[in-house]
Amino acid sequence: MRITDARVVISAPGRNYVTVIIETEDGVVGVGDATLNGRELSVASYLADHLCPLLVGRDARRIEDIWQYFYKGAYWRRGPVTMTAIAAIDIALWDIKGKAAGMPVYQLLGGAARDGVMVYSHASGESLDELGADFQTHLDLGYKAIRAQAAIPGLEKTYGIAPGGGTVYEPASGNVPQEDSWETTAYLDVAPMMLAYVREQFGYGVHLLHDVHHRLSPIEAGRLGAAVEAYRPFWIEDPTPAEDQSAFRLIRSHTTTPLAVGEVFNSIWDCQQLITERLIDYIRTSVSHAGGITHLRRIFSLADLYGVRSGSHGAGDLSPIAMAAALHVDLSIPNFGIQEYMGHRDPVGEVFRTSYSFSDGYMHPGDAPGLGVEFDEHAAGAFPYDPKYLPINRRLDGSVHDW
Repeated sequence: MRITDARVVISAPGRNYVTVIIETEDGVVGVGDATLNGRELSVASYLADHLCPLLVGRDARRIEDIWQYFYKGAYWRRGPVTMTAIAAIDIALWDIKGKAAGMPVYQLLGGAARDGVMVYSHASGESLDELGADFQTHLDLGYKAIRAQAAIPGLEKTYGIAPGGGTVYEPASGNVPQEDSWETTAYLDVAPMMLAYVREQFGYGVHLLHDVHHRLSPIEAGRLGAAVEAYRPFWIEDPTPAEDQSAFRLIRSHTTTPLAVGEVFNSIWDCQQLITERLIDYIRTSVSHAGGITHLRRIFSLADLYGVRSGSHGAGDLSPIAMAAALHVDLSIPNFGIQEYMGHRDPVGEVFRTSYSFSDGYMHPGDAPGLGVEFDEHAAGAFPYDPKYLPINRRLDGSVHDW
């Protein structure tokens, strides 16, 4: 099953997405997601200039060999651009293998280890009352796990507050990122009150999650974790920047609140210490940023040895192809925890047609051969690339802070 063509398509049906298309001599076509929010063109160039030309003539069935060829063969290993590019090719090859076998990808990964994949979505509000209303909306939709974020008084804009009460965060268009302000002390006052409010209004029958977004020092994160223990959060996410994995040892010593991290990781080496020293409870690496299905399974297999569960990133800036790939992995692994699901805003449905489904708080990838996602390359042409950046975060004194 030789590869005859590999190409990259950049489109913006609501969000910018980078899609890899791989064709074989047998007529089987696979698709992969190469989207890296705010750096889409860099990944597209890496693919078009360096990886796609090297795919032609190779056997599409040799997924592991191709993965190693691109990872080890380049000499310059790891990094978000490289690993996102490799991930897209890997996902597309698994799509091809599933289609050739006439089976959904999760069957090739060992079959279903569960009947469905529990997902969480995002509720937010400019006030606690607005948050409560949005939280109730998600309960009415059937979610059993919901992330809660509320605005911090005194700040013009707070991360995680969906515009117009929607469910998808949309960065502003333009060639220069917007700049937001941040004040840690105010946040540490508000966050425990917010979680207390949600528990008072909705009780403990729903899983409650919260995202810190790398904004605290380790000791501040320990203080927050201790302050919210009584509200039994499912996790606090990304409490501090994780470049220094040992920082989580300090957080761990101050709180029993479960910790989740990893959406910005791109290899097993980014989380090896966190997992093997049991410094986290959930690893949030995503299939499209951490080397694809092949490498993500390695990460989750390591995590399984140490009682760490999965909690993969699933934001709207990952295409439906990535969402489908994540669900196939989620369904098959023994140590699944939860899957983020923000959904996709129209007109994404004009370009991507999916087989996955949501019902009563759970998702399933479907039983279509391969990933179960069809990509309409012609329709994608109607949605040209739209430059967008995630914001830059500054403290009130003007210094750049973690976003």
